[in-house]
Amino acid sequence: MYSLLKRFFDIVFALFLLIVLAPLFGLIALIILVQDGGHPIFSHDRIGKGGQAFRFYKFRSMPLKTPNVESHERHKLRITPFGKFIRRTNLDELPQFVNVLKGDMSFIGPRPPIPSQESLIEMRRVNGAINLRPGLTGWAQVNSYDNMPPEQKAAFDGEYAQQVSLLMDLRILGKTLVYFTKKPPAY
Repeated sequence: MYSLLKRFFDIVFALFLLIVLAPLFGLIALIILVQDGGHPIFSHDRIGKGGQAFRFYKFRSMPLKTPNVESHERHKLRITPFGKFIRRTNLDELPQFVNVLKGDMSFIGPRPPIPSQESLIEMRRVNGAINLRPGLTGWAQVNSYDNMPPEQKAAFDGEYAQQVSLLMDLRILGKTLVYFTKKPPAY
């Protein structure tokens, strides 16, 4: 029952945010086009519910033709000047509202890994987290630190898989909102 309520909330809230934030989407896209050329939306495969791949969207913060790397290797990447700003403020994540609306993702759930994160995917298979719709934020993210090992991330994801509820999602949402009141990390 809760999964239906959660999906309803995801659809309504994602649609609302896409409409309200449309001018901001346009402004960010225009700045990326002017600064770096190329398409402002970056998309690539991520692993979702049931281990199925889906197209994942973000505003492009890196130069064209940048390879995919795991999050703990992000220090190896070049980021555009405007890309540093949108990453620091998490504005690069806004296109994922489309993923939520499409049903690829939810607002709350384990973050979707890239296909090369095979050990994380397998650990989620074992602990049941692979059966959840991935989220914009999740239990691992609100309890994380930079470069969290995959084993620890999977452990948090497994805890969430065992405790999925409205109360747990509200707790994660609250911790996420507190995160946004803190000074953004430097890139």
